[in-house]
Order: sequence, then C-alpha cells, then structure tokens
Amino acid sequence: MGVLVEVLVVAAVCCSGLVAGLFAGFGYAVMPGLRAVDDRAFVTSMQRINAAILNPVFLPMFLGGLVLGGVAAWLVWSAAAPGAWWAVAGAGLYLVVFLVTGTANVPLNNELAAGGEDIAALRERFEAKWVRWNLVRAFAGVGSLLCWLIALVTGVQIS
Repeated sequence: MGVLVEVLVVAAVCCSGLVAGLFAGFGYAVMPGLRAVDDRAFVTSMQRINAAILNPVFLPMFLGGLVLGGVAAWLVWSAAAPGAWWAVAGAGLYLVVFLVTGTANVPLNNELAAGGEDIAALRERFEAKWVRWNLVRAFAGVGSLLCWLIALVTGVQIS
C-alpha cells in the first residue's frame, strides 16, 4: 500500500503542478498579451484556445488531479500518515481549482463561444471576469502544488 500512496501523491504533484502552471501562464503571459489586441482578435483567439484545450492531454491531467489527489488524500488521512494534513489541503485546494473552472471560467468560455453580433460587448462581458477567476484558480493551483510537495517531503508513505 505504501508504494501505491506514494505513486498517487507524485501523480497529484504532477497534475497540480501542470494545471497551476497552465493557469498561471494565462495570468502572467497569455491574457496580458491578448489585452493589447483588438476585440475581434481577442475573441477569436480565446475561442480557439478554449476549443483547443479540450484535448486528450489536458482533460486527463485536469480530472486526474481531482480524482488521483482525492484518493491519495483519503488514503493518507485514513492511515494517519505523516503529511496527512498537507495532503488534504492539497486535494482541497485542487478542488477549488476544479470548482472555479467549472462554475466561473467554463460558463464564460461557453458565452464567448456562443458569440454575438457585438464583439466589443462580448469581450467586455468576458475579459475582466475571466481574468479574475483565472487568477483565483492559478493561486489555488500553486497552493495545491505546494501542499502536495510538503506532503511528499514529510513522508506520506504508509507502512
């Protein structure tokens, strides 16, 4: 059982790190870069990015962080292993990433995908809210990664 838990925690570290990096990258590079383009280029770019991200690399990583991290946290907590609180915190913060994505960013993406006649108004309704919620999930993702790393370093193995 110890090896399984360690593998699950390493998987949670990898998933949370990759997702945190993706959302942070949007926060410090992609969205500031798109801020400078005209409304049509912004809307078209975000529509294409949102369509492209639904792929066989992103979805397993994004959902894997939730499922594998949840199972790992439950196993570590159940065994009262060292690092249990950190594992639970890592899983909890990843849950925040997942919930913010599903309840804030994805609905905004869907609204953008539906389009509309007035591109400027569409961008106006989308951009500031999407950026704000993306920063929430980026910070939660980085927090999740740090918690999982601390859990790993403190020795989550179960003897």
